[in-house]
Amino acid sequence: MSIINLLPDHIANQIAAGEVIQRPASVVKELLENAVDAGASQIHLIVKDAGKTLIQVHDNGQGMDAQDATQCFLRHATSKLKNADDLFAIQTKGFRGEALASIAAIAQVRLKTKQIEAQTGIQIDVEGNQIKNKQETICANGASFEVKNLFYNVPARRNFLKSDAIELGHIQTEFERVALAHPEIHFHFQHNGQEIYNLSSANLRMRLASILGKGSNDKLVPIEEQTDIVKIIGYVGKPELAKKSRGEQYLFVNQRFFKDSYFNHAITKAFDGMISDKHFASYCIFLEVAPQKIDINIHPTKTEIKFEEDRFIYSILLSSVRQALGKYNIFPTLDFDTENAFEVPAALRKTEPTLPQVDVDPSYNPFQSTKSSSSTYADQAFSPAMKSAGFSSTGVQPEDWQEFYQITEQEANHQSKLFEQNTSAQHCIIHDKYLVNAVKSGFLVIDIRRAKNRILFDEMMQHFVAQPLLSQALLFPLEKKLDKASKLVWQDQQRLWNQLGFQFQITDQLLVLEAVPSLLTDTHLDACLDELTTSSTFSDITHDDIAHLLVSKLAFYGSKNYSIQHHNQIEGFIEALFQCPQHSVTPNGKQIMYTLSFDELAKKF
Repeated sequence: MSIINLLPDHIANQIAAGEVIQRPASVVKELLENAVDAGASQIHLIVKDAGKTLIQVHDNGQGMDAQDATQCFLRHATSKLKNADDLFAIQTKGFRGEALASIAAIAQVRLKTKQIEAQTGIQIDVEGNQIKNKQETICANGASFEVKNLFYNVPARRNFLKSDAIELGHIQTEFERVALAHPEIHFHFQHNGQEIYNLSSANLRMRLASILGKGSNDKLVPIEEQTDIVKIIGYVGKPELAKKSRGEQYLFVNQRFFKDSYFNHAITKAFDGMISDKHFASYCIFLEVAPQKIDINIHPTKTEIKFEEDRFIYSILLSSVRQALGKYNIFPTLDFDTENAFEVPAALRKTEPTLPQVDVDPSYNPFQSTKSSSSTYADQAFSPAMKSAGFSSTGVQPEDWQEFYQITEQEANHQSKLFEQNTSAQHCIIHDKYLVNAVKSGFLVIDIRRAKNRILFDEMMQHFVAQPLLSQALLFPLEKKLDKASKLVWQDQQRLWNQLGFQFQITDQLLVLEAVPSLLTDTHLDACLDELTTSSTFSDITHDDIAHLLVSKLAFYGSKNYSIQHHNQIEGFIEALFQCPQHSVTPNGKQIMYTLSFDELAKKF
């Protein structure tokens, strides 16, 4: 009996759809790219419920006749390839012939299309890859695809979708990539009746500034390089445009968006010394390479591309970005005439230089015991605070004890008493950062800031639902720029934000804060808000996780620079920590405590 069976077409189509259509944003990408390939000058995207209910793309391209409209839903049906050689000279977006077939396998699709010279158009309704209806209709030139109830017949896939805000963020990302690749096309994007984008035909700089937001235009540095291997054009953002997320990094080859960590490294390397390791440079760079020297057919989503001459392109890209930054005086300048000069302070310029005097101790004998005159001097100079803290003058360098000698007598007495108290209680606080406690097996080391993070987080999670956290009104309202996706999160979760102590208004793309949680200090307010106004902060989390994430952020920024001011706080602090159900890790999974065993310590010696 044969155990090898051919899968039914509807199952095979659903499996293939899983590779191409991962979420609503995948549908948007495929339909927008098809509209571009159709030669459209205007493309309209309409979305409802983050694409779960409806995704509609209308274009004014060349349209299709009745036969092509029927065949476009078949697997491996494409107008982009005629023979195998065409695979090595691809200039269009879609070519695999899988997109529409995959969409039709997992959604209810209606196509209306009409060619310019035709009197009437054709309407086709497809459901589960089966044509349910086909008829003539009156419609505009071009094509209109309506995709309804995505994953209606694959409920398990639908359950894996994230919240509307997250899914809409992914749709926005795909829309922006296609819109940047084709600034000559007018793009319009609407969600639940609200206009998200209305991008008129423009040049690349205007299109990029429209997507990055107001104030970004004067922070763009142009790049242009022409070689036999690659042509490079585009823009990089000045260092002040760098972000804490990778959201504003766009690479295109032959007007096709792609991801490449190797080329990204070249651009990042060009910014060495200009931005911190925790920030990411913004850029939008287009590469033009001979189609025969790249392979775009290595991944179903076509975002991974293999380059034949990637090492040369890396070097050219690195050089181009550096040259552009240098040309626009982004790099700090060096005065090579004075770089090695010795700058004499103004107060000493009229003073005659004198030779330094060398004092020699004729009684010094290096073969004498350690109780020499030099060590005696060190003992005399040793501060009471250092002696009481258990320091010995033997082997101590001058820079060590001189720093301690600057301590006032009052501070020295305080340190001495604190150390004696810690010793009697078997506790020790190191640099206001770690709490060390002697236990039977060794030493328990607690990260004070992380422990406070856990304590504060648990307290906030217990109480903020019942009653709002305390707010601190701002003397002057604080404005923060919102991207499209994070704006929706602030709007949709307004009650939650209010419970957390935020009072605000939203105008256009600005968040106007009137009050913030009182636990946030001025020092950490900006850093916290930078994270809470970035859409990547909310990516890949469910609707129910948003409250958990927000409280975690507030607890993190509310616990920085936490210090235990008095020894009698230690016991209460440790008790509060061990009352937390998850006292060994922070809310984001970082280790709070570590036990250094005597065996480990012995191995170090």
